[in-house]
Order: sequence, then C-alpha cells, then structure tokens
Amino acid sequence: MENKLISAGILGLGSYVPEKIVTNDHIAKMVDTSHDWIVSRTGIEERRVASEDQSTSDISAIAAKRALEDANLNPEDIDLIILATLTPDMLIPSTACLVQSKIGAKNAAAFDLEAGCSGFVYGLTVARQFIATGMYKKVLVIGAEILSRMVDWEDRNTCILFGDGAGAAVVGPVEDGKGILSMTMGANGDGGKFLLIPAGGATQPASEQTIADRLHYIRMDGSEVFKFAVRTMGRASIEVIEKAGYKVEDIDFLVPHQANTRIINSAAKKLKLSDDKVYVNLNKYGNMSAASVPVALDEAVKLGKIKKDDLVVLVGFGAGLTWGSCLIKWNK
Repeated sequence: MENKLISAGILGLGSYVPEKIVTNDHIAKMVDTSHDWIVSRTGIEERRVASEDQSTSDISAIAAKRALEDANLNPEDIDLIILATLTPDMLIPSTACLVQSKIGAKNAAAFDLEAGCSGFVYGLTVARQFIATGMYKKVLVIGAEILSRMVDWEDRNTCILFGDGAGAAVVGPVEDGKGILSMTMGANGDGGKFLLIPAGGATQPASEQTIADRLHYIRMDGSEVFKFAVRTMGRASIEVIEKAGYKVEDIDFLVPHQANTRIINSAAKKLKLSDDKVYVNLNKYGNMSAASVPVALDEAVKLGKIKKDDLVVLVGFGAGLTWGSCLIKWNK
C-alpha cells in the first residue's frame, strides 16, 4: 500500500534587515539619477546595506534564530538547512554549513540553493518534499543576500535596485489540508544572459582583467527581465491556485517577490486582488533577491495581515531565468 504523504507547512518565521539605510538621494550623489526618477520606475525609496563586518551567514543566523523562536524550537531540532542565496560567504564551504555552526544546529544536514530571486520559493518546495516523505521533520529554509557587494555602484541601471536582508522559515508537519497545498517551479535557461554576474566562476575565473572590466558585478537587461516577470508572475500564481482546486476569487493574500511595483501590480490585477491583499515593502528595502519573499511574509504575518486558514500565494522570479510559486493555507 502506498504511504500517505505528510502535509507540510510553516511553523515559524523570522527576518532581519541591516540598520544602515541608503536613500535614493544618497545614490543620486554617486550616479546620474534622482529620487523621483527611481520611484517612478521602480517604487523604491530606500534600501538596507549590511555593515562591513556582516556576512551572509551572519544575517542568515539572525533570521534563523528568530524563526526558531517563533516556532518554539531549539537549533538541535532542525534536520536540514536549505539556504537560498546568490551571495554566499565563499564558494566553499556552503553558507548553509556556516549557518549550521553559528546557530548550533548540530543535527542538521545543510546545503545552498541558487535560483536567484526565486530561491526561497524553490527552497520551500524542496523542504516540503522532505517533510512529505517523512525523511525529515523540521527543515529550516533561509533566503539571504548581501547584494550591496555585488552591484556596480557606478552603474545607475542596477545600483538603484538592490538591498541586503535575510528571512527564514521553519517547515514541518501540519494538519492535513493545511500548509503548502501546491507548488510550481520553472526555468528558462535561454534567458540566463539577461541577468548575470559574468566572472568569478569556472568560465571566467577572477583575474586582473575581469576585475578591470568590472565583470564581478550584476549585469542586467532590465527591459527583458521586466517583460519576463510580467508574463510569469501572474501565470505561475494562477497555476498553483488551479492545481490545488481553487479559483482566483478564493485567494486571500499575495506575497510577491519585491522587484518593481509595476510588476507586482500586474500580478495583483491578474489575481483580482485589491491593494490591501498584497504585501509590498519594496519601497523600504529594494530588491533583496532570495530574501525578499520571506522578509515580506514575516512582516505581513506579524502585522496581522495574514490570518489562520487564509489562502496565501507566494511567487518569485529571478536569474536563471527562474520562477516559482506556492499556495499555502495558513496553519498558524
């Protein structure tokens, strides 16, 4: 007889953003731009930047400890750590292993996951499989980035967009019919050229030339990424809604990746959601890549915007090009 799959949901949430605030006016002193220009095109007013002595594992550990506290669990209770990031502390060891050490999760396996801004949703999807099969009981999923060190502060097209932060969720067994009801993930590798960091890997190892050519910073074709996002966000959201047997009208809340207000508004329109049913913190933090969805989710829950039994859609898109979405019946 086939084993019954175990329902999985979020047991606890935590997030952290650095104290330092960089406003649009600050950036306007470095490159040819203005506060009004940035806000009109992106919705971003300011972003957070990590201090020089903070690493991705440091801010991940803070968010992780807060999620564990919210779930009323100890670090030793965690079986697996999945850390979604495109800004690891170093190539090896994985940042997840560094976090395991920093929080004392001595019983946990650990690995990094790289799916750009879709990373946290990808991580939730992977975590759900481990819980559903019974292999693990408690999985810590983290999305964390220090993008301020990967942007070219002389490139006005990208330096205005990104910020630093970390969000974490503890995933574990929940009551049947609650938690993560459906998921979708996808990728279009043909679009990888539209959002990348060219050097630093095996194709173009670090050299004097790659540094001189500024190839270790994010490069993006904003127009192509925008078009991809508008096409993908709504479609991926509707897919998970229908996969779970619901209609668009049944959805209570949307937590989208925070990249651009026009992209978010497009997704909300397709889901027929009013502004008060969509969480947006892009104006405060900019695009935090893999951290954007978990930080937004944590804030929305703590502000009481998401309540028990609400149907919540999480959706992200990012480098790869990738996309991911999941439908959650909120279990807390």
